[in-house]
Amino acid sequence: MLHRSILAVGVASSTLLLAACEDQASSGGDTRDYIAAVGSSTVYPFATAVAEKFAEATGNKTPKIDATGTGGGFERFCQGVGPKTPDISNASRRMKKSEFDRCQANGVKDIIEIQIGYDGLAFGQSTKGPEMALTLVDVYKALAATPYGKPNTAKTWKEVNPALPAIAISVLGPPSTSGTYDSFKELLLMAGCDKDPAMKALKSSDEEKHKKICGTLRGSPYYVEQGENDNLIISKLTTNPTSIGAFGFSYLDGNRDKIRALTIDGVSPSMETITSEQYPGSRAMYIYIKKAHIGAVPGLMEYVAEFAKGSAEGGYLAPKGLIPPHKEMEATVAATIKSSKVMDGSDLQ
Repeated sequence: MLHRSILAVGVASSTLLLAACEDQASSGGDTRDYIAAVGSSTVYPFATAVAEKFAEATGNKTPKIDATGTGGGFERFCQGVGPKTPDISNASRRMKKSEFDRCQANGVKDIIEIQIGYDGLAFGQSTKGPEMALTLVDVYKALAATPYGKPNTAKTWKEVNPALPAIAISVLGPPSTSGTYDSFKELLLMAGCDKDPAMKALKSSDEEKHKKICGTLRGSPYYVEQGENDNLIISKLTTNPTSIGAFGFSYLDGNRDKIRALTIDGVSPSMETITSEQYPGSRAMYIYIKKAHIGAVPGLMEYVAEFAKGSAEGGYLAPKGLIPPHKEMEATVAATIKSSKVMDGSDLQ
């Protein structure tokens, strides 16, 4: 039903928008007959699956999806409008106010925000490694550059918590351009810091100092950036059984034959614990669409409708690890796609 309604809206609106869209989207001096999306490596496998379904269903060219990381995706998305810029930015976190403002300054005025579902920022290790159960406080004490304002001297997990094994702290994770990196800091590192009453109070009295103490990761060899390819982390864990990897739940779910999940505060990542937000690493997934490109790029909103169809409850993206949005969010997504409602950015941070 949702798919049919979007097709109708796309046909009805394209006549009104096409002239304006072509003026804006042809400013680069040429045209493009396929959809271009950039952004999150976590959203990438879902976006490519949707691209294939979309091409099969419509006969349009298969959309080109690049995994640049969420931050890198927004950087390219916000460069302007036209065929040399992407139509869609995939994100494993919500757009920041600074990114929205950059878009506005560069002429990307009207942006449609769609929440496609949930994923979890999972911690995993080789099934050959020593079993561990972590808390948010453990994660903070092990990986913060200056836990509670003091230089971090811990080299093993046992130094962080006597109940943990005496193995070197080694976490392989995403780079700073990734939405997963931002989620790591917000959902795990800063959440662990705020378990301390003094640190939680600091957030109200001195937000910048709080952000520095609670949200700054240590570097190598304790936290080692691995690039945007989460499969590379999975591969390295199999040869480094004492290391821990940080990546999207979908990658964990697809590699359970060789990777085990680590619990955080006693909760293991699963579709149920992530959707209910019991799991500390639960996070929302988004796609952002340039309204100026609707009508100028063939099938753009049909592709968005296909994404909504695949991510809905019972959709084909669930077996790939995407957790469907709540029913209320599904209704919001359907209404947003139908109306092409744009975000105003007032509630962004």
